[in-house]
Amino acid sequence: MLIVMCGLPGAGKSAVAQALARALRAPVLSVDPIEAAVWRAGVEREQPTGVAAYAVAQATAAENLRLGLTVIVDAVNDAPEARSAWIDLAREQVVPLRFIEVLCSDPEVHQRRLLQRRRDLPGFPEPTWESVQERRAAFADWQQERLVLDSLRPLPELTAHALAHLSVDAAGPG
Repeated sequence: MLIVMCGLPGAGKSAVAQALARALRAPVLSVDPIEAAVWRAGVEREQPTGVAAYAVAQATAAENLRLGLTVIVDAVNDAPEARSAWIDLAREQVVPLRFIEVLCSDPEVHQRRLLQRRRDLPGFPEPTWESVQERRAAFADWQQERLVLDSLRPLPELTAHALAHLSVDAAGPG
């Protein structure tokens, strides 16, 4: 199964992705660390490194799916092109695809989380609240089914809800 996490920076999608990874014993392919590695390798930031990071995640996901593993992708996935690429990959690999969007319904909590988060990504700047608001305004409407989780709920509850959703979906058509 291909599980694609979606949501704005700081909303809590990485925490849910990591909890699901532990529960499912599945790899998480996170786009931000990939992009940070591309920069550390010497590719200039003016290049389309974000697009490259998604491409690397897709190629790595394909390899893991071919091995019969469930894969979790952790990225904003706010553009139709990004979502379409995951749809195409799931079709090519003949695996079920599940989108999980994580949002934080309280803007003050979301902003506080974003400002307090410290990831270990050398050279990768944390987004500003203003940049998150710009992404929110540009976030493409959904055309696909997805599970929506509000990260104001406790992480164990979100994880259990997602696992129940994935278990039910796994029994149905992909």
